[in-house]
This record gives sequence, structure tokens and C-alpha cells, in this order.
Amino acid sequence: MPVIDIDTSTYDAQLTEKQQRITTQFSRFGVQQLEVFASPPKHYRQRAEFRVWHDQDELYHIMFDPVSKEKIRVDHFDPGAPLINDLMSALINELKDDELMRRKLFQIDYLTTLSGEALVSLLYHKPLNEQWLAGAKELQARLQQHFNVELIGRARKQKEVLGNDYVIERLQVNGQQYIYQQVENSFTQPNAKVNELMLGWAQDVCAPLNNDLLELYCGNGNFSVALAGSFNRVLATEISKSSVKSAQYNIAANKVTNLDIIRMSSEEFTQAMRQERSFSRLKDIDLQEYNCQTILVDPPRAGMDELTCKLVSEYDNIVYISCNPDTLERDLDRLASTHKVTRFAIFDQFPYTHHIESGVFLTRK
Repeated sequence: MPVIDIDTSTYDAQLTEKQQRITTQFSRFGVQQLEVFASPPKHYRQRAEFRVWHDQDELYHIMFDPVSKEKIRVDHFDPGAPLINDLMSALINELKDDELMRRKLFQIDYLTTLSGEALVSLLYHKPLNEQWLAGAKELQARLQQHFNVELIGRARKQKEVLGNDYVIERLQVNGQQYIYQQVENSFTQPNAKVNELMLGWAQDVCAPLNNDLLELYCGNGNFSVALAGSFNRVLATEISKSSVKSAQYNIAANKVTNLDIIRMSSEEFTQAMRQERSFSRLKDIDLQEYNCQTILVDPPRAGMDELTCKLVSEYDNIVYISCNPDTLERDLDRLASTHKVTRFAIFDQFPYTHHIESGVFLTRK
């Protein structure tokens, strides 16, 4: 069975193809020159998930080919961060002769950071009893002789956390360090080096603006924490409880004092802004006190709904971060009557795939 290796000699060509494709797709919006931010050509992913294959005494990570569904044995994973690869090897060596810990194990998830922390989740088709917990603690202790790592066990309706269920990432952006809590099984940017570039680009875009910022879909505060220094005040919304909790941690860790997070969907916030509904979650926040002339949106792949798009169009400056060029194109069609594209960047978050992350800065016509 093959191993996941990358031919880095093809990297520049694949990025050029993406650049040409996006330039063509968005040329009707006046986009002529893209700002292009490349990824490291190898070892760029801080997250990885693998199924586990049991072959008599053998044990190894596998992935499935998305087209043929063929099993691909993965002893070394070039897209993965060096820490992921080191952990993969060490963990398999520990597990293969440990009947208690390997039995009914079907998946291993890795979450690592540039700062050297790691979280490994072991997923099982069996209940995790006291015997398993004792074995997991011994396994963790052995791994911790070489790695800054903690384990989590998962089974049906069961989650056993042996330490923390998060890692702490430290990103360097324009000469400043930002601290981010990243929780297991929650969304985080997988390509940390490209994330640093995205945050730096957003800071550069926002540097001349002197007003308040509204951010929708803020997640764990990835952008809002890094942009707080560019604005007088920042108001951000997020629907996920775990992401809001991490955002509050990150606000405190970075000593940000001008940022408020509200747990609301973008649709709910639109209703609140239009005074169509009142929400108890807003009882301590007076929306009329904010002078938000700038809005940042980082929506899911589906893009923005029509009402949110209309709300966004009411702001002078729009920073739109997109993981889906097709829904970005649709939303820019909706915004084109009121705004023009001033800057357009692409960030190669997912090298060697069709996917591309985009950053668009729009100003009122």
C-alpha cells in the first residue's frame, strides 16, 4: 500500500493554477492583481485524523482514497506537522503490543501547535472502563517523557479527558505574539503558518480604519483578537458555545480590553440590529453605542444568507474571509451594487487540493 508523500516540485505550479482560476472567476469585479500567500510546501497541517487498521499483530494508520476508496497505509504523512509525524510513529509503537489499548480502537485524531503542544484523541468501538483509564494514564506518562502531549478517549456517548481537552497555540503576527486556546473536536485553522499570514493581511487592511469593528462568525476570536488593536471597540458574534468559551479565554490571555463576544447566530444578530427581536443575551450591551463602520465576516462554506448579506452591505468597509470561491462570488454579486473590491488575496490553506481561502476588502462606492 502507498504512503502519503508529497512531490514539492509541483507546489509552485498548483498555486499558480489557483491564482489563475481565481483571477478569471472574479475578473468581472475588477480584480486584476491578487495578493498571493503561499503555504509551506510540506508539514503544514496542525490537525490530522486517521482510521486505524488492525492486521493480526500489525497496527497502522490508514486513509481512504476519495475516488477509489482504496485503503492507503500512512506511516509518514508529509502534509502533517513534524510533531504529528513523530507522534504517529511513537503512538503506534506503544499501541501495537498493548491489547488493552488497541482493542476496538478505530480512529486517532491529532491536534498540534506551532508552540509544541499536542492533543491525541483515541476513538473506540467499546465502552472505556476503569481498566482502560488506568492503561491510558500509563500510556500518556510514557509519551510525556518525549512529548508535550495529553490524551482523550472517546466512545459512544463517552469522553474521557486525561488532562486538558485543549492546546494553547502561539502565533507570531507582525512581530507580536497572540495566544489562542484550541479545543479538541472544535474548528481551528489547520494551517497555522498561513493563518499567521491571513491575520497579518487583515491587520494591514484594517490599519488605516479608525472606527469600531463588527465581526460575524468569529469562532474562537481568531481574527477579532488580532484586530482589536486596530479599532476603538470590537463586537463579535458566534453561535457555538465551545467557540465562545475559547474566545473569552483568548480575550483574557491576550489582555484585550475592547472586545465583546455575543453568543448569537448571524441571523439573530441581524434581527437584533433591525430591532425586530429583543434578546436577553444583549441586556448588557447597547448596540447603539457602537460606531461600527467596518464589518468582518468569515462564514461557513455556504456563505451568507440573503438577510445577513443585506446587513453587511450597510457598512462602509467589509472584510470578507471565504473558504468557498463559489459562495463568495454569489455574495459579491449581492454586494456589488453598493461596494467595490479594493483588495483581493488568496491564502493557500490547503495545498495540492482544489480548495483555496480568499480575503476580500470592499469599500463603499
